[in-house]
Amino acid sequence: MTLDDSASTELRWWSIPGRFLRQELLPVLTNLRLAIALLLLIALFSISGTVIEQGQSPAFYQANYPEHPALFGFLTWKVIQVVGLDHVYRTWWFLALLILFGTSLTACTFTRQLPALKASRRWKYYEEPRQFQKLALSAELDTGSLNSLNEILQKRRYKIFQENSNILYARKGIVGRIGPIIVHVGIVTILLGGILGAMTGFMAQEMVSSGNTFQVQNIVDAGPWASTKTLKDWSVRVNRFWIDYTPTGGIDQFYSDMSVLNNQGQEVDHKKIFVNQPLRYHGVTFYQTDWGISAVRIQFNNSPIFQLPMASLDTNGKGRLWGSWIPTKPDLSEGVSLIAKDLQGMVLIYDSSGKLVDTVRTGMATKVNGVNLKIVDVIGSTGLQIKSDPGIPMVYSGFAVLMLGTVMSYFSHSQIWALQKGDRLYVGGKTNRAQVAFQQEVLDILDKLSSPSENDNQTNTTESLASNPPL
Repeated sequence: MTLDDSASTELRWWSIPGRFLRQELLPVLTNLRLAIALLLLIALFSISGTVIEQGQSPAFYQANYPEHPALFGFLTWKVIQVVGLDHVYRTWWFLALLILFGTSLTACTFTRQLPALKASRRWKYYEEPRQFQKLALSAELDTGSLNSLNEILQKRRYKIFQENSNILYARKGIVGRIGPIIVHVGIVTILLGGILGAMTGFMAQEMVSSGNTFQVQNIVDAGPWASTKTLKDWSVRVNRFWIDYTPTGGIDQFYSDMSVLNNQGQEVDHKKIFVNQPLRYHGVTFYQTDWGISAVRIQFNNSPIFQLPMASLDTNGKGRLWGSWIPTKPDLSEGVSLIAKDLQGMVLIYDSSGKLVDTVRTGMATKVNGVNLKIVDVIGSTGLQIKSDPGIPMVYSGFAVLMLGTVMSYFSHSQIWALQKGDRLYVGGKTNRAQVAFQQEVLDILDKLSSPSENDNQTNTTESLASNPPL
């Protein structure tokens, strides 16, 4: 084998992947049905991630998605955990769908949209009357001139190309050809932002008593590339938590007054948060999502004030109650139970037999087991959901680009050709959308070219349009 034969064989081997890419892979990637199917699958699983609670404990799913009876006949906690529906947006198959859909859009952009834009930027003059017959809309006039047509088209914001005195080409709305490309860029940017957020973001939950300072530690869900090192550089103090109630006793809104502190304990940010008004600091967002009762402050006779924790009680779904047991004797042989259901200050006192002893409000005292028991305060706790998603700015930018591209796509790309041959003027045009509006525009142009006083000319125009009807 000669050197030339070896080079030729190596060249053929290198050309096999390129040929496979062009002839086998690209047609599949750019297939519209594939893109629609991928989009529907992404939408379906995104909905499932919204409906099914994400990042909860196995016990939560076992309690809410039992095997008997299974939700919809198949959805159980085992299915959720095996498939990964408890963390949909970070599963390998969901990320694979995003990557495949983005690849399909990118391939379509380079193989179809960009060549179509390049073709629309080129122009070709019509030099023979027969060329106008293939246009959707055309007419033959025995009056008018290219100069007058040029003036009319300029007023209608057409871009004019004229090589000599008898040939003209005009177009407008080239931005409509750019629109689909911008739409694809916006969608791909959104997909990249979603992947970035899934891989580098995290979610945490904290229940913090009013007056306490904490660092974000209870992370319940995190991407494989998530970094939490910067969380140690600052902390958050819940200055105060309170609830506004309606006149009927229902919750109107609950609030947390929060401060961000640096390692020296200095306040670097401060905000009062409530539902839909979170605190944002260094890419971490604190949402007000829940509340509870963390402790009760009491005083026996003239003793110092004690703060005792209150725990959430199991009511089988019949409301929320918090309780605590308070000893009334030093040897703990006797005591009472305190029950509270909200932060309005009412506390129920029960003895060891479960009998209601008294009902008091904060600041009031009552006699139990021979001692004077005063309820100084009921301390609330704020439930915070803490999220970090570095992909959000990219997602928002992608949506902005997508909306821009959508608006641009509504512009019609309209083209008009004209040929002056002797005393005959041939005019024709086509557009990619808004056919009826374009037809009316061309008719208005022809009316201005034709003399209104010459009925014969109007008849010729009408007959020409009838012989070449618009789509």
